[in-house]
Amino acid sequence: MQLHELTIKQAIELLQKGETTASELLEAFLKRIETVDRKVKAFVTVTADEARTQMGKAAGGPLNGIPLGIKDNMCTKGVRTTCSSRMLENFVPPYESFATQKLWDAGAVLLGKLNMDEFAMGSSTEHSAFFRTCNPWLLERVTGGSSGGSAAAVASDMCLGALGSDTGGSIRQPAAFCGVVGLKPTYGRVSRYGLVAFASSLDQIGPITKTVEDSAILLNTISGHDPRDSTSSPEETPDFTYGIGKDIKGLKIGVPSEYFTCGMDPEIEKITRNAISQLESLGAEIIEVSLPHTDYAVPVYYIIAPSEASSNLARYDGVKYGFRAEGAADLMDMYMKSRSQGFGAEVKRRIMLGTYALSSGYYDAYYLKAQQARTLIKKDFDDAFKKVDVIASPTTPEAAFRAGEKTSDPMKMYLSDIFTISANLAGNPGISVPCGFTGEGLPVGLQLMGRHFDEATVLRAAHAYEQSTDWHKKRPSL
Repeated sequence: MQLHELTIKQAIELLQKGETTASELLEAFLKRIETVDRKVKAFVTVTADEARTQMGKAAGGPLNGIPLGIKDNMCTKGVRTTCSSRMLENFVPPYESFATQKLWDAGAVLLGKLNMDEFAMGSSTEHSAFFRTCNPWLLERVTGGSSGGSAAAVASDMCLGALGSDTGGSIRQPAAFCGVVGLKPTYGRVSRYGLVAFASSLDQIGPITKTVEDSAILLNTISGHDPRDSTSSPEETPDFTYGIGKDIKGLKIGVPSEYFTCGMDPEIEKITRNAISQLESLGAEIIEVSLPHTDYAVPVYYIIAPSEASSNLARYDGVKYGFRAEGAADLMDMYMKSRSQGFGAEVKRRIMLGTYALSSGYYDAYYLKAQQARTLIKKDFDDAFKKVDVIASPTTPEAAFRAGEKTSDPMKMYLSDIFTISANLAGNPGISVPCGFTGEGLPVGLQLMGRHFDEATVLRAAHAYEQSTDWHKKRPSL
């Protein structure tokens, strides 16, 4: 096995035994990026010099010498943070985000910043202002989004792991499309300080890795209370690796009938049902549950998320920082030109949707009604978790689609997140693990969702399934 093929756990063990060095590990990944990324296009910025400097200053820690990639919407002090947008193309943050600082404190090193849909708005990483990231399994297919660069970099062995952000499925959906593990923690488990905001009541940072155990290792590092984030939970952080390797006999797994809809790809349904049967063979009890307000999840999300985006993105006006258009006649003209030239089409579409929903005369009819429906969606999960420990479903209704296939029809694109959105609206943790391949050789993901702050059970179930199959061991040939 070559160094770039290792998992985080394997790399830590080799480093501890002295069978490799942090320097050798770093150089192996920098060489891999140089060889492969011209095909995949996962990195917006490669930070080779910064990584070597970080490695030289590292003073031990659980992740000492582990090279990682970071989605390009998390502030990294002194390193360009673009959100894959012209608006922040040359922005260099003067401070570090909470999650990334925790990684560096633990000894990890930054390989670079990873491509994404602009301001995390998209499901395919086709909405980047710079370039499209390609799916390592079939380069003409999309990676999913918005954390497509993170998922593609992990799948193609260009980093040991990565951080992404998940607003409506933006970690789990690309993880499913790229055949890796993607974990969205409970809302509030990981501080959002230093994460460039899309929709503040939905955004959550989480890991994308090659294995479930690696996700648990990274979650151990990035979790914790942060007084700088008012939504950061004071909930005690357990050792998420504790349940890894334990069996799931007697675990109650709910299967929501609403998630197996008539419009989904029959091949995806068959593969997912086989995965659920595998969980049953491991001793889990499969119970049918109902999440009756599932049909409202997509319309609710696409009112709440754009509304919050409209508010959050008002700060990009060309005055304080970021892109400023030239040739403006006056202040108002500068605002209009800067925002129209600095934002891409999808971002402008969502800003307009959100501004409309929040406008006088429509607030009660749209935003308030969406928040009421969101409460019902959360109640569906609360009721279901009175009967079961984990809920299983497909991660996506189809495998990775062709580039350009849905860019002209936003509604089709939005439906890519139909199975992941509800967990964000309800704030529950969710994970996607590889569970098979389509006839075209594209990965399929199994989604497992849990109670608030019960990532440990979700990780235990996901690891038990993962270790009973070989899907996570398959890698694309590049």
